[in-house]
Amino acid sequence: MRAVLNTFIVHLNFTLFFLFQVYDATDGSIIQPLKGHKDIVYCVAYAKDGKRFASGSADKSIIIWTSKLEGILKYTHNDSIQCVAYNPVTHQLASCSSGDFGLWSPEQKSVNKHKVSSKITCCGWTNDGQYLALGMMNGVVSIRNKNGEEKVKIERPGGSSSPIWSIAWNPSKDEHNDILAVADWGQKLSFYQLSGKQIGKDRTLTYDPCCVGYFSKGEYIVMGGSDKQASLYTKDGVRLGTVGEQNSWVWTCRVKPDSNFVVLGCQDGTIACYQLIFSTVHGLYKDRYAYRDSMTDVIVQHLITEQKVRIKCRELVRKIAIYRNRLAIQLPEKILIYELYSDDSSDMHYRVKEKICRKFECNLLVVCSQHIILCQEKRLQCLSFNSVREKEWVMESLIRYIKVIGGPPGREGLLVGLKNGAILKIFVDNPFPITLLKLTTSVRCLDMSASRNKLAVVDEHNTLLVYDIKSKELLFQEPNANSVAWNTQCEDMLCFSGNGYLNIKASNFPVHQQKMQGFMVGYNGSKIFCLHVYSMSAVEVPQSAPMYQYLERKMFKEAYQIACLGVTDSDWRDLATEALEGLDFETAKKAFIRIRDLRYLELINSIEERKKRGENDNDLFLADVYAYQGKFHEAARLYKRTGHESRALSMYTDLRMFDYAKEFVGVTDPKSSRMLMTKQADWAKSSKEPRAAAEMYLSAGEHLKAIDIIGEHGWADMLIDIARKLDKAEREPLAKCALHFKRLKHHGYASETYSKMGDLKALVHLHVETRHWEEAFSLVEKHPQFKNDVFVPYAQWLAENDRFEEAQKAFHKAGLQNEAVKVLEQLTQNAVVENRFNDAGYYYWMLSMQCLDIAKEQRGEMLKKFERFQHLAELYHVYRSIQRYTDEPFSSHMPDTLFNICRFLLNNLTKDIPPGISKVNTLYALAKQSRQLGAYKLARYAYEKLQELHIPSRFQESIELGSLTIRSKPFHDKEGMMCYRCSTNNPLLNNQGSVCINCRQPFIYCASSYDVLPLVQFYLEEDISDEDALSLIDLEVPHTDQRAARWQDIDNGDLQSLRMDEGLDDEEEDPFTAKMSFEQGGSNFVPVKVSRPVLRAMSRRDVLIKRWPRPLKWEYFRSLLPEVSITMCPTCFKMFHSEDYELLVLQHNCCPYCRRPIDEPN
Repeated sequence: MRAVLNTFIVHLNFTLFFLFQVYDATDGSIIQPLKGHKDIVYCVAYAKDGKRFASGSADKSIIIWTSKLEGILKYTHNDSIQCVAYNPVTHQLASCSSGDFGLWSPEQKSVNKHKVSSKITCCGWTNDGQYLALGMMNGVVSIRNKNGEEKVKIERPGGSSSPIWSIAWNPSKDEHNDILAVADWGQKLSFYQLSGKQIGKDRTLTYDPCCVGYFSKGEYIVMGGSDKQASLYTKDGVRLGTVGEQNSWVWTCRVKPDSNFVVLGCQDGTIACYQLIFSTVHGLYKDRYAYRDSMTDVIVQHLITEQKVRIKCRELVRKIAIYRNRLAIQLPEKILIYELYSDDSSDMHYRVKEKICRKFECNLLVVCSQHIILCQEKRLQCLSFNSVREKEWVMESLIRYIKVIGGPPGREGLLVGLKNGAILKIFVDNPFPITLLKLTTSVRCLDMSASRNKLAVVDEHNTLLVYDIKSKELLFQEPNANSVAWNTQCEDMLCFSGNGYLNIKASNFPVHQQKMQGFMVGYNGSKIFCLHVYSMSAVEVPQSAPMYQYLERKMFKEAYQIACLGVTDSDWRDLATEALEGLDFETAKKAFIRIRDLRYLELINSIEERKKRGENDNDLFLADVYAYQGKFHEAARLYKRTGHESRALSMYTDLRMFDYAKEFVGVTDPKSSRMLMTKQADWAKSSKEPRAAAEMYLSAGEHLKAIDIIGEHGWADMLIDIARKLDKAEREPLAKCALHFKRLKHHGYASETYSKMGDLKALVHLHVETRHWEEAFSLVEKHPQFKNDVFVPYAQWLAENDRFEEAQKAFHKAGLQNEAVKVLEQLTQNAVVENRFNDAGYYYWMLSMQCLDIAKEQRGEMLKKFERFQHLAELYHVYRSIQRYTDEPFSSHMPDTLFNICRFLLNNLTKDIPPGISKVNTLYALAKQSRQLGAYKLARYAYEKLQELHIPSRFQESIELGSLTIRSKPFHDKEGMMCYRCSTNNPLLNNQGSVCINCRQPFIYCASSYDVLPLVQFYLEEDISDEDALSLIDLEVPHTDQRAARWQDIDNGDLQSLRMDEGLDDEEEDPFTAKMSFEQGGSNFVPVKVSRPVLRAMSRRDVLIKRWPRPLKWEYFRSLLPEVSITMCPTCFKMFHSEDYELLVLQHNCCPYCRRPIDEPN
């Protein structure tokens, strides 16, 4: 630290004390004396923006002045003014007297004054202008807010014996808290937070402090007082040194904002201005840089990783030296030796190894592994870490430069440059220095190469001189240098700086220059360490220029060494390429590895393998290199020279240079020309020119590739042309054509192609896949061996499209009767699971008919299935109405119909109830309808049966209520069912089933309303066939009586109907009636058997015949009430009241049971 002194002496007359002077700070000249006060002026203070200042006087007044030195306002206190201070934010002025203080701001008309208990000696605002600190004579610091209210009171231990004489707030914006420096006449310096909490301990002074002031950034404090000097302190209160000495007390000191200028005011009227200059104290070893910070701290910076570590010494740091794992710091009274915790190159943790508690005066400090070297003028002293002086060297001239150049621990070498031009090498264990060179000019900077063979010197004329140490020969010299350093990783490279340029020199090549600010101090690899003002930085400098200098001379290995220091990827590629063309495969390989170019590495590996196998034709290797680099014509010439024309041809074709390839081959080789055509077609395909590629493939005879391209793009016309031109023996291309036609849905072209090939099986599969069944059937007629290939998928397709009759026939034709049954069984099961009972009944009926069809060949089992499926079909058909009644809010059936349906279902349900049919639903519906129709006995029976079953919660309340209320009804039913054979009245529910309880004759029900129809089934005597019976019945002779007039027979070919016309009952005895009554009775059922005369006597209009296909027999029914019109469906043989049937057919356009369309022929 250096202080430059400028003093201005002001002679004050006692009679003129009420005047004060305004000086120009640049040259100290008086601008203007200001008059306004009537007594001594004690204090002045500028506003933050410099537009106003205030003065306070013993005349108890305050005057506000403008920057133009004009007074604009004056106000007074009751006592003399001691101090004034402007708020840095609001420009509010605090003025303090012996008994009070006032707060004034431009927007106020009056001054707010506040009494205090002691004389105020000093004041100061916080940085944010929120609080005002007052220092008092009684040793108290009072902190007030902007309104003058006391918030914090700090009482110093000395009390009134230690009056507070000066305070100052730290202006730093980096501090988290406001820090107040307090100096009292108890000779103490203390620091406090805004809250009043003391920071650290009191700092003892050796004088009475009169003033304290911070630098603009808060890093230093200037204090003056009774010791007649101004001293510099750290912000923590550590004394750094003297700014300037005076002849009297220093009463005030101020630091110019944002600068290092300090102004002092003394008791004798002296005003002194000092400029502080802080010198750089630092040390560098390879990539570690140590420098002084805040005068008392040392920061060690790793220039590569940018890591930093701070070492707090709490004293003024005078010198720093660093070497390997050692760090030496000289303090005023001692030297500290630090060492790293570990040998890790990135370790930044230092610990104290030794302390040398002695005061040393030296110009330069150097540290080694076991010694420190002190340099004082001409003298060098070597001390151990225990402060023992081991060696001393006295030079013939002043020492200008010293540097440790390495060596074993305890035997390091020093490079020393003297003012007289001598350059010495000194070993710390050798008392005799070795003279390396003797120059004619003073040495400014020195460095030795890594191999210790070359020496670089910068002299006082800024000339760089490089010598060979052994021969003392001057190798070269360069002008405009102020520092020099050899590259620590490369023997032949050095750099030097000067005139704002960085110069890099490799070997004896020309210098490469680039602009750089600062002072170059080190060179490690590609990093140059540059000191600019006070900061050290590592500059990454590509080593491109020296590398290219080596490449120009084909010095590939040396160029690689330079590149390893740090060059760009493009430089690495240039090095690799040049080395490859120079056939230096080892260097090229290492360079390509750096840039991860696998393609060239594969080339180099293949060349190395070929060399191991004995190949040594460098022209051929170079041709491969040229081909990889894109120098195709040069590569082709070398290939031709070495007799490898095929390689040149492959190269051109791979690169789609077909014109060059044709030119290279000529027209003499048809095989090569054809190969070229194929490759050109490949290229056209890959370059998205498919039509051209296809035509080229056809020209080259590559039909398969051409067909693939044409097929992919759907050019059917072009494809059929190829198929028609191909010979039928070329089955593979024809098959591909057919596959593409199938994919493109050109059935006709595919069929034509398969026909040309004669592949009938593929043709059959084509017809099946495209659903062209007619063509498939015609093909099967000619070739029956493909029957299963056609009818099985046809049947599956029909079943999928709900064409079950056709599917059954197709399965039958394919000989897969069981498959048809399985398909329908699955559909039926799905319908039951999904509660589609109408569909379930229909599917069961379809199943029964399929079983009946199969029963022609497999009678026993299939007939049983037929009967079971017929029974299930009727049950599910009936249950659909009950399910709709219980699950849906509305029902389309009349109560009588639901009543009949429930009774029919319960009469026909066996112990094993089919899946999906609910007995609870059936009984519930029966109970509701029985009650409504007056069948109370049956209703009570249904409710009692329901109590035995598990009832769903939704029916629970209704059933319980119904069970109670039904008991209030009479215990009887309406009339039961009359048997039309024996005229017996049957109960509404019959535990024997749907048969008469007397004659056991089965009841015949209407398939819609489930009323009992007036029909009686009769059987033929054994000698009468169905054909005979039909002919006998058809022999009926029209009667001439009234009977003929009252019957109308309607037969439209599909339906048989009996309609009644007007007429009276015939009282003539009917032979059928006589036969029926004669054979009835007994506990066993006795069927009605008729003879030929009886048949002959029957009217065709009274007989309904179920003409079942074989192996079933026909069933015959005789209507006993001809006036009741009955219709039978010719497909499912279900009986209906004619009116009901016609209405249902009109609604559904089909039979409600078997879904046969009404217009479909029987």
